Amino acid sequence: MKKLIRRARSQTPPFFRKIRNVGLVLTAIATAIATLPVALPAMVVTISGYAAAAGATATALSQLTLYEEPLDWQHEE
Repeated sequence: MKKLIRRARSQTPPFFRKIRNVGLVLTAIATAIATLPVALPAMVVTISGYAAAAGATATALSQLTLYEEPLDWQHEE
């Protein structure tokens, strides 16, 4: 558990920050659609539920990705 907390607090690579932000937006839009106070077709509500799950998963996995310096490989000739 401590390892997950450390990973969540560490720096996230720029590419995964973009994925995290897209996941947050997708989750927010899907949640807003699912909780609208109007009757929507069942297919729309179902798709918004799947979109919310996909967005939350992308956000969580992106946040747990670590940034590490690239290895400097020196080739001996």
